[in-house]
Amino acid sequence: MREAWAAEARERVEAGRPMSPGVRAITLDGAGIPLSALLAEPVDGPPRATVVALHGGGMTAGYFDGQAHPDLSLLTLAARQGFSVLALDRPGYGSSALSFPEGQTLDEQAATIGAALGDFTRRFATGAGILLLGHSYGGKLALRLAADALPAPLLALDVSGCGHRFAADLSALGQAGGLRQRHLNWGPLKLYPPGVFWAGSSVVAAMPRREAEDAANWPGICGSLLPRVRVPVRLTFAEHEAWWRHSDEDVAELVGLMTAAPRVLVDRLPDAGHNISLGWAARTYHLRALAFFTQTLPSSDQRASRPSSDDAEAMPAAAASGSTAKSSSRWDGVPSRSPRRAST
Repeated sequence: MREAWAAEARERVEAGRPMSPGVRAITLDGAGIPLSALLAEPVDGPPRATVVALHGGGMTAGYFDGQAHPDLSLLTLAARQGFSVLALDRPGYGSSALSFPEGQTLDEQAATIGAALGDFTRRFATGAGILLLGHSYGGKLALRLAADALPAPLLALDVSGCGHRFAADLSALGQAGGLRQRHLNWGPLKLYPPGVFWAGSSVVAAMPRREAEDAANWPGICGSLLPRVRVPVRLTFAEHEAWWRHSDEDVAELVGLMTAAPRVLVDRLPDAGHNISLGWAARTYHLRALAFFTQTLPSSDQRASRPSSDDAEAMPAAAASGSTAKSSSRWDGVPSRSPRRAST
């Protein structure tokens, strides 16, 4: 069965249609800037809420709809659990790449994405509100958006592959190819399905110059930006994360900056590299994120759909996420030095 799925996925990629069944392409208006996006919606009714997924530097929205294995796609998994999922091509990627080949700064992207979300909420049902999920540079953008008002209620924030202190040499920002980039972006290749690199060719893109230059400024703005985040936050660090410093001390300092967040969870993900959503650990990560999001919904929207294998896997994932408690009632999850392994 999976062999047939892989063959069909390869045909979709080679035909220029690298989308899973049930996922469609749409275009949103970001204050006059056309932004391409992928959208998956539940088939059996209105959405419980809407997950807005923001990709990292050098990727596209397809990062969240991996084609190398049927377990990779966040879009199809979340739609089965009753969420709508909007994966946006950030400014400088996808349909806006021709108009903005050098991209935008973080503040400019926040304004553009905010306008695009306003367009989305006028045209599509969003359920209880917006749940931001950002990876790497997309995590910075999610935190930036969470620090300001959005056109729809923001319920929670999930960030992976993003800290506040770089571990890597900043000269690597914006570079393409090479062993150093492979180490930073991927880690051990055994962490990924065999077909991820042919399928990944449809989701990899050049990082725009202005975005790469602006990315280096992130450590300097965290002190003023992160205290303005006022929704629950979940942070995930892959075992083989190499871009960011993520010792217990580093992560404690990061969490300590989020003084207004009512709840902060921290999770360590074993057997994963920086590009979590394209690896074997993708399903575990996505289930944990969705379990966290479900906990933040208004009680009337925490309804369970018909029992499924997804639901069964999400329960232990939710328990594992932030399983070690500190004395602070606000910090519910603390990274342990020996992260416990979750079943996938």
